[in-house]
Amino acid sequence: MELPAEVEFREEGPREGFQIEPRQYPLADRVRLVEALAETGLRHIQVASFVSPKAVPQMADSEQLFAALNKRPGVTYSALWLNEKGFLRALATPGVDVRARLAFYASDAFARRNNGCSAEEMAARQQGWMALYAEHGLRVETMTVLAAFGCNFEGDVPPARSVAAARAAEALCRAQGYGVPKILLADTMGWANPVAVKRLVGAVREAVPTARVGLHLHDTRGLGAANMLAGLQMGVDLFDSSVAGLGGCPFSAPGDVTAAGNICTEDMVFMCHEMGIATGVDLEALLEAARLAESIIGRRLNGHLLRAGSLARFRAARALAAQA
Repeated sequence: MELPAEVEFREEGPREGFQIEPRQYPLADRVRLVEALAETGLRHIQVASFVSPKAVPQMADSEQLFAALNKRPGVTYSALWLNEKGFLRALATPGVDVRARLAFYASDAFARRNNGCSAEEMAARQQGWMALYAEHGLRVETMTVLAAFGCNFEGDVPPARSVAAARAAEALCRAQGYGVPKILLADTMGWANPVAVKRLVGAVREAVPTARVGLHLHDTRGLGAANMLAGLQMGVDLFDSSVAGLGGCPFSAPGDVTAAGNICTEDMVFMCHEMGIATGVDLEALLEAARLAESIIGRRLNGHLLRAGSLARFRAARALAAQA
C-alpha cells in the first residue's frame, strides 16, 4: 500500500448540483457558492455547463454566471459541454478556463441513452473533437471513461472496455504529438467496489503508463468512501467530488434528487487529512461552503461532516483540558 502524499480534488458541485435540481436557483446564490469554494484552497471548480437551455434550463445563464464571478488567482474555473455548439459558447465566454477533453463510454447501452449513439460511434467522434481542439490551439488534458465499472442498463462492464478506451485516447493524442495527461475512470451509476477499483486502475496504468489516472466516484450505493480508499491505496491522487454531495447521475436514481450522487468533497478531504494526506484545502472553510450549499438548496444534503463536524473542536477542547 503506497498512499499519495497529496491529493487533488476537482470540485463539481456548482455544475453537477444545480444542473440536476428540478428548479432554477438565483444567479447570485450560485456565484456566492463558487466564490466560497474558491476561498477553501480548491484549485479546480467546474462552474456550469454550456448545454441546450431548453433541455437544461438550470444552466441557461452560464455566460452571466461566469461574468459575475470574482475570480481568485490560481483557481481554474471550468465548464462542461456536450457538442461543438456548447464548446464554442464556452470558448467565447470570458472567464471560462477551457480544458479540452475526450469522452468514451464503456457501456453501449448508456451511450445510446445519454448521447443517442453507440459507444463505438462516440469513440469515432473523438477524432472530430481532436481536430476541433487543434484548430483552436488546445491540447487534450483529460479523457473520461463513462460507466467504467457498470451500468444500470447493461450490467457489469468488463475492464477490457475501459482499457481499450484508454488506449484509443492515447493513440489519438499521440497522433497529435503528445500523450494524454489524465485518464478519469467514472463510476457513473455507482457500480464500483474496492476490488474493482484496484483492478481497473492497475489495468489502465499498465496499458497507458504515462497517464495520470483519476477517479470520478459516486456514493449511490454507499461505497463511495470505500472506493476512494481503494484508489488511494493504489496511489491515485486525483478525484472529482461535489461539495455536500450535491448532484449525481439522473440514470442512477431517476426522479430522486435527494439520492446520494458524487462523493462528498468535505467528507473525502476529512478522510485524507485524518490519514495524513495533504490536500491544500482548509477543511473548516470547506464546511462553511457546504453549509452555504445546503442553505441555498433548501433541504438536508448528504454530507456527513455537515452533521457531525470535523474533529478539530474536539482536539482543541482536549488540548485546553490538558493545559488546565
